[in-house]
Amino acid sequence: MARTALVTGGSRGIGAAISKKLKAEGYNVAATYAGNDEAAAAFGEETGIKTYKWNAADYDESKAGIAKVEDEIGPIDVVVANAGITRDAPFHRMTPEQWREVIDTNLTGVFNTVHPVWPGMRERKFGRVIVISSINGQKGQFAQVNYAATKAGDLGIVKSLAQEGARAGITANAVCPGYIATEMVMAVPEKVRESIIAQIPAGRLGEPEEIARCVAFLASDDAGFINGSTISANGGQFFV
Repeated sequence: MARTALVTGGSRGIGAAISKKLKAEGYNVAATYAGNDEAAAAFGEETGIKTYKWNAADYDESKAGIAKVEDEIGPIDVVVANAGITRDAPFHRMTPEQWREVIDTNLTGVFNTVHPVWPGMRERKFGRVIVISSINGQKGQFAQVNYAATKAGDLGIVKSLAQEGARAGITANAVCPGYIATEMVMAVPEKVRESIIAQIPAGRLGEPEEIARCVAFLASDDAGFINGSTISANGGQFFV
């Protein structure tokens, strides 16, 4: 029987590549989105992947949405916590609202996504939790105190869940992408993009599909003894 995978923020960018890859690997995939109904509908029509709308920052919405996914598709075996936002500003200009919004989505959103599926994974003695962190959670980044804090915190979540879930057959791992050729990165001015690429030893941006392949491996049975780990997919830009 095919396993069910939930990908938050799974209809655009890296999340869309992950959703497509997991479907290609035989999973029943549910992709969530927060706001763009038209884009989500187009993604669903293109891929045949069912989309669900909820705000990862809201626990009650997440719990209800997850219950709907499990009712319609099946118990969630693989959860990919990918939903994230940025509200960049130098720290002296960062507002409490900018801090709170990023914390609520990128950090608390991981709790909201994993917590409702955790009991079922423990009961079934199988689960894969994969959190999409960031190179900036490893090294920090100017004007991203809020974002870097959440992505570093995500790594702490993974390491702790790995210890709690191991005996129940659950693994928890993270992927830290470097700079990836998503719509957001490709939209920055060309000179800025060139300055980013100049810092990457591989001499190029990563592709969303390269992150998706990392996720597919961590979700697989082949990765059953990999737990509490972080895959740094950044073209050699930063080493831990």
